[in-house]
Amino acid sequence: MSLLYIHYESDERAGRVQKLAKSGAHIIVSEPRWPAFWEIAKREKPIAVAVDFSHAPSHALETADYIAKAKETRDSALYLLRVPEDRLDVVRKRLPQAAIVTEPELAERLAVIEREAQARALEKKEAAAAARRTAQAARQAARKAAAGPAKPARPAKAAKPPKKAKPAAKKAASAARRKAARPAKKAAPKRGRTGPKK
Repeated sequence: MSLLYIHYESDERAGRVQKLAKSGAHIIVSEPRWPAFWEIAKREKPIAVAVDFSHAPSHALETADYIAKAKETRDSALYLLRVPEDRLDVVRKRLPQAAIVTEPELAERLAVIEREAQARALEKKEAAAAARRTAQAARQAARKAAAGPAKPARPAKAAKPPKKAKPAAKKAASAARRKAARPAKKAAPKRGRTGPKK
């Protein structure tokens, strides 16, 4: 969340910006000079605009009036700080939608807006995750429907016959079979001495 803080350059502006930054909001600082503040407002699209009346209240009033009526910023929350007592009636008449607040009140409101923005962001994130899960379930259901009815399970297959041996293995196996099938040769008699025994 961002806040456009419109305040003339002065010694106290930096301290005021630091106090507002503690609320957690992103503070964008500009002076109430045309068209600088307007270009920043169009570019940044802040959720809230705070106009400080402590320096040149007439310029601050015109700036706040323009921001309140412009198409791009009329939906932004408008806060007015340090409005002089003699200008309160004029300000309330010209800017009935603007809230006249002090710095602590503005910081508190910004903190509330920041928490609400974080809660909305979390809700969006959770909704997106739920939508992704729903879409994924729908895609899976569509795939199953496109595949047709479920096929019955096939019965278990019988044991496969042994694989055929490769040619080199076949030669070795046939050689072993032939060797086993040959008739055994009779052993030749030993030749030794053939004479009488002593």
